[in-house]
Amino acid sequence: MSLAEILDPLQQPLVTVLDTPVSWTEVLGFGSGALCVWLVARQHLANWPIGIANNLFFILLFTQAGLYADAGLQIVFITLAAYGWWTWTHGGGPGTSVLPVRRTTRTEWVWLLAAGVVGTAAITLLLSRATDSTVPFWDALTTSLSLMATYGQCRKRLESWWLWIAADVVYIPLYAHKGLYLTSLLYVGFLALCLVGLRNWHRDLTARTSRPVEVAAA
Repeated sequence: MSLAEILDPLQQPLVTVLDTPVSWTEVLGFGSGALCVWLVARQHLANWPIGIANNLFFILLFTQAGLYADAGLQIVFITLAAYGWWTWTHGGGPGTSVLPVRRTTRTEWVWLLAAGVVGTAAITLLLSRATDSTVPFWDALTTSLSLMATYGQCRKRLESWWLWIAADVVYIPLYAHKGLYLTSLLYVGFLALCLVGLRNWHRDLTARTSRPVEVAAA
């Protein structure tokens, strides 16, 4: 049995939304994606394996829809998930195994913004010349924003939520334009969960930084 035959059932329509068939792949991507973001907002380690499963479903979905940058992005996400999984359990430094929430430094912002601009331009050019993408710039922009946000998520940077929010604001109409209505709806949910995650991580950061420092007795 070939790989195509194994994957074919996942590509079959499950329901119809607004006269558009919705496949098993999109439904499973919907469920695993929502669970993943909810777990990230709660700083739960299980978000990483759930996220990897979500990436695999979206590779299939985005390839079918002609969103090639987003499909390739999922492979990068899987690599970053492995890094994030390790960092969340080993990046807390001496005396702790838990990585704390921190703010993005000025140096990190400079590198992130530079990488985002260069990445968007390069991916737009690649998609325009090497694929039949009908939305090369928007596909490239969301790819770059998502990579920037994922780096911040791996390092537990508070501002990563703002980058995810910016990406979701573009993703929602983009997926609707490509007929992926359930995925577009999923990203409306992602947007709401990002706001919850931003609030939770901000509370955690505030509580940690406002905690009085214990002074050892002389």
